Amino acid sequence: MDLTTHYMGLALKNPLVASASPLNRDLGSIKVLEDSGIAAIVLPSLFQEEIEAETARYADLTSAHDDSWPEATSSFPALADYKSGPHDYLELVRRASEAVHVPIIASLNGITDEGWISYARQIEEAGARGLELNIYFIPADISQTGREVEQRYLDILRSVRAAVSLPIAVKLSPYFSSIGHMALELEGAGADALVLFNRFYQPDLDLVRLKVLTDLTLSDPAEIRLPLLWLALLSGRVKVSLAASTGVATADEVVKYLLVGADVVMATSALLRHGVGYVSDLLGGLDTWLAAREFTSLEHVRGIMSQSRLRHPQAFERANYLKILQGYRAG
Repeated sequence: MDLTTHYMGLALKNPLVASASPLNRDLGSIKVLEDSGIAAIVLPSLFQEEIEAETARYADLTSAHDDSWPEATSSFPALADYKSGPHDYLELVRRASEAVHVPIIASLNGITDEGWISYARQIEEAGARGLELNIYFIPADISQTGREVEQRYLDILRSVRAAVSLPIAVKLSPYFSSIGHMALELEGAGADALVLFNRFYQPDLDLVRLKVLTDLTLSDPAEIRLPLLWLALLSGRVKVSLAASTGVATADEVVKYLLVGADVVMATSALLRHGVGYVSDLLGGLDTWLAAREFTSLEHVRGIMSQSRLRHPQAFERANYLKILQGYRAG
């Protein structure tokens, strides 16, 4: 079975990618992922705010003794020698790239233009094969307009695009008023791929203790529907690669994403639940589904159920929704 595919300019042996998660911080897990058949690995995000907070803590610690006695500060390494910056992350990029043959894609979340550009350059120098921009931004300022939010994404992408030659993927928010138009603008600004969608943290409340719960739930197959819709609408209408993210639990979700036009399918929650070796189960299920229908290549499958290729494209539009509602009322 020919499962080869292309994503953001990278040739991959199959369409399954391990998306950013704590699992991908461990070299042992990264090697098992490759042995299990994964085609590419996205490392956990490098967060600029975490690096700056750590550097600030170290500076506070060493300066606390400035007015006491000189010998106190001599026990601390000089800030230039203290590896509080992106050193550990860059070392992970280097070691992972050397340990496996599949492409290692770094993930970056900056908070300033300088941070986005500087860390992107360092990531490229460390040997990453691609860069995913994790623009994890919730517009909590209610005076900010939708266009200002869109412009933020575009400005970040253009700045990083001008700084590195790596292929760049943008992890897209599902909350833009016109996702299709935003996809076209990101394509024009230099994106090589779009990841649909970023799964933003959503808090819950503890009604007994009246506290905000800071937990996180893993995704489930019901969450596939929103990215499935937009992949189906974008496939064949944009030139950038499309990555499906969220809701992958079994090979069924992998197949569905490919049918509507995803170039690659990303998995995290399933691997956290079942372990990194579960990659082989997902690939085995995909292979079985294709063979049962006598498909010999993914190219015969990818996008055949996208809106642009359906005989009745209204299946992805409002008219079909109204028909469904009428059916419920009649029942």
